[in-house]
Parts: sequence; structure tokens; C-alpha cells
Amino acid sequence: MMNRREFNLKLAACTGLGVGIATGLVPVSALASWPTAAFDTENVDDAVNALYGGADAVETDAITFKAPDIAENGRVVPVTINVGLNNIDSIALMVPENPAPLVATFEMSKQSNVSVGTRIKMGKTSPLVAVVKADGKVYTASSKEVKVTIGGCGG
Repeated sequence: MMNRREFNLKLAACTGLGVGIATGLVPVSALASWPTAAFDTENVDDAVNALYGGADAVETDAITFKAPDIAENGRVVPVTINVGLNNIDSIALMVPENPAPLVATFEMSKQSNVSVGTRIKMGKTSPLVAVVKADGKVYTASSKEVKVTIGGCGG
């Protein structure tokens, strides 16, 4: 059951968002750009196709990962992706063994040598896959496997 404090907080958040949209401070196009189709896919190839329109991804050593060898809790796995490319438009992080492999996307504005970090859920042991769009091309790299000892996605 929601208490009065939670209700007021949610009401204020919704009101602020509504005012932002109405005044043009929050562009409606920003709300519409969520890649729903990519997040609803069941495998990495379909997610890449939904995000990048079937562009051929090239393997590269310019993408590296920092992640634990063993994740003691699959619900909170810290991951950092380092990309040593120029003119980066976007980075997508995927976990092939998750029910929905796409776990995060990061949009950039022509950045170079980017490092992004987040915490993700992993259902079971899997490598990580990063797909990066830079200089109009699509690049990819896979990490070593991250072993999950306690399930995160439905585990």
C-alpha cells in the first residue's frame, strides 16, 4: 500500500514531467526514442539488428571490459566498458544468456575514448558483448565469461 509521502513524491514527479513536456523543456522526441524493439529481442543478433539496422559489426580490440570474474550475486554485477575509438555515437551492452540480452544503451555525441560503467543483472554465467557505433561503422567485442553464483534474472 502506498503511503501519503510516496503518493506526493510520485505526484510531484509526474507533475514536473508534465510541465517539462508542456513547456518544451523535455522534448517529446526524447521520450519517443527509447529502443523498445531492441530491448524486447531474445538474442544478440536481433538486438544488434534492431539498434543498428543490420549493419555488419567488426570485431575490435579497442573495446575492453572491466567486470568481475565471479559475480557473487547476479542481481548486481558492476561492469565498465572502455572504448578507444573516435566519434562514438552509441554503446550497447548485452548479456547473451539473459532472457532479454540487451541490458543497457548509452548515447554519445561524437565522443572519443569513452568509459561508461553501470550495474547489470545477469541470470547465469555468460560473456558480455559490447556493440559500439563510431565513425558511421559498428564495432563489437566480447569479454571473458562472468561466472554467476546466485541468479539475478528470475533466479
